[in-house]
Amino acid sequence: MNIIDPHIHLFDFNKGEYHWLKPENLPHWPDKQRIVRDFNESDLTLDSGLKLAGFVHIEAGFNNNQPWKEIEWLESHCTKPFKSVAAIDLTLPMSDFNYQITKLCSLKTITGCRHILDDDYLNVLQHPNTLTNIQTLANHQLHFELQMPIANSQAVDLFQNILNNVPTLKVIINHSGWPCFSINDENYDQWLHGLKQFSLHEHCSIKCSGLEMTNRDYTLDNLTFTLQTCVNIFGIKRVMIASNFPLCLFSHSYQNFWQLNTSALQLNSQFSNEQLDLLCYQNAKRFYNL
Repeated sequence: MNIIDPHIHLFDFNKGEYHWLKPENLPHWPDKQRIVRDFNESDLTLDSGLKLAGFVHIEAGFNNNQPWKEIEWLESHCTKPFKSVAAIDLTLPMSDFNYQITKLCSLKTITGCRHILDDDYLNVLQHPNTLTNIQTLANHQLHFELQMPIANSQAVDLFQNILNNVPTLKVIINHSGWPCFSINDENYDQWLHGLKQFSLHEHCSIKCSGLEMTNRDYTLDNLTFTLQTCVNIFGIKRVMIASNFPLCLFSHSYQNFWQLNTSALQLNSQFSNEQLDLLCYQNAKRFYNL
């Protein structure tokens, strides 16, 4: 079975900055040290009938002031088919933002940009430069990777306003929008409502990834509940499974992650082979032009 992993990170501590991985900086995860080392393409190994046909590298804090340097580093040594999502600051003055976008668009693997919103969503989404800069992304046919809690109705409303003003913008939601694992979760109704709001925009899709960020000990039931919820709302052709490597190592090896998302789901009769091919390969191939 072919796999395209649409959300991975590679590290080179001799060349990149990675402020978020420094022990003195947030996030203060007790197990953070497990991923504080170099990771390269050779660490993305699969067997048992699984083949990694390509991947999408999501910015990892290599150099947020000069985000093109991370992509230059990747393009200098990666050999598998891949695309790159660069870091970007949506609040930059227009001239600085345009300069960075011009530099990024000169690179062959660039496909989109990400500004992690999470707890900073209010400052970023209400900033006077953000709407103009997002329009610039859309004009350059770059998509935006959206990372923020979809259960936060204020954040959802603010981004919906941006989508209404920039209807051509393609958006890919990261990490299931920080999912709920049960209908009994106190944030479930808000998360579900947020997903439905984004699904109304035909250019929005979602990646089921990063469950280890919610619960290091997530179960197959948690996985299937999250995936099925996203598929029910967005449809099978707008959902992708992604590993969030190397952060998936907090819960599973790379091989075990994909084994869980293929064999286990098939045995559980949740998804057919054709549906899994869409979730694990075809959708990512289409969305990221791989």
